Amino acid sequence: MCKLADYDFSFPPSLIAQKTAGKGKTKILHCPKNGGTLRILEAGQIIDLFNPGDCIVVNNTQVIPARLFGKTRHGGKAEILLLKQLEPAADNSARWEAWVKPGKAFENGKEISISNAKCKSEGFANPGDSKTRIINFSVSSAEFNFFLAENGHIPLPPYINRTDNASDKSDYQTIFAKHAGAVAAPTASLHFSESMVNELKSKGVYFAETTLHVGPGTFENIKESEDFSKHKMHCEEYEIAQPAANTINECKKNGGRIVCIGTTSVRVLETVANEQGLVKAAKGMTDIFIYPGAKFRATDALLTNFHWPKSSLILLVSAFYGKENTLNAYKFAVENSMKLFSYGDGMLII
Repeated sequence: MCKLADYDFSFPPSLIAQKTAGKGKTKILHCPKNGGTLRILEAGQIIDLFNPGDCIVVNNTQVIPARLFGKTRHGGKAEILLLKQLEPAADNSARWEAWVKPGKAFENGKEISISNAKCKSEGFANPGDSKTRIINFSVSSAEFNFFLAENGHIPLPPYINRTDNASDKSDYQTIFAKHAGAVAAPTASLHFSESMVNELKSKGVYFAETTLHVGPGTFENIKESEDFSKHKMHCEEYEIAQPAANTINECKKNGGRIVCIGTTSVRVLETVANEQGLVKAAKGMTDIFIYPGAKFRATDALLTNFHWPKSSLILLVSAFYGKENTLNAYKFAVENSMKLFSYGDGMLII
C-alpha cells in the first residue's frame, strides 16, 4: 500500500517564502546522493559541486500573466485562470480553456467584463471535468497578447498570501524563460543568476534546455490518500529538441552527470529516455507520475525546491533520494529555518 500520510512533514507557516531572496541569493541544502552529511550552502557555492563534462538540464518555459479579474453584470467579482489557448472562434475571437470562479458567473449566456472586453463561457471543456470551461473573449486572437499584458496578473501559488506586484513579473520568471505557456514557474531554476551560469559554462559544464509548460495541476492535492499509486497525473505539454538531446546523450556517453533542475525537467527526460538513459527529441503531452519505486533512467542528480507535504512533487523527490533521506532533509531544513516552496530555498541531491 502506497500511503500518502508517510510523506508528511511539519513546518511553521512563517517559513513559507512570501517573496524571493533574489536569483543567486537563496540557500541550497547539499544532500549527498549516498545519504551523507547535509550542509547548507549559498546558491553560488553549488558551482563547486559540478564537474567539467556534467550537463545541467533546465526548463525554458515562460510564465504567462494567466490570472484575470473581472466583474459580473451586477458588479460581482469573477476570476479566470487561463490554462490552454484554443483555436479562435469563427469571428477570430480568442478562446481558452480556463478555471473560473465563481462557477455561477460563467453559466451559459452570462458575460463578465475585464477592462473593455467581454467574456463568456462556451461550456465545459471536457466531459466529467466540472472545473475547466471554454472561455470566449471579445478580443481578437491577434490582439490577445496585448490584452493579457495589460490586464493579466502573475498566477502566484495559493500559499503566497498576497496579491502579485510589479516585481513578480521578473521575480517569478527564470533566466532561462523563452517559450510562453506556463501558469506556474519551474521554480528550481529561480536559484540561478546569469553570473552563476557563466561561471558553470567556464568550468566546462554543459546546459541543455527542455520545455514543459507547467499547469495548475502541480498544486492540486492527491485524492487517493490510501493508495497514491492510483493517482492520475495532470497532462502537460513538453518538448525536447534535437540539439538538447544530443548534448545530454554525449554527456552520458562521456561519463558526465545529468543534473536536472526541477521536477519538470525530470519529468521530460524520464518521459523520453530509453533503458540505457539516452533521450530522444520529442514533443507531446506527458502525464508521467514518478513515485517511490520508480527507476530513473536519465537523471543522475536533482536540484529542486522544498515541496508541499503529501504532494506529487515530494513523492518524486522521495523516489530519487529515498523517503527517509528526503524527510530527514526536510526536517533539517525546517530546523535551520530555510525558506520553503516556490520563492524559497532549494536542495541539491548530487
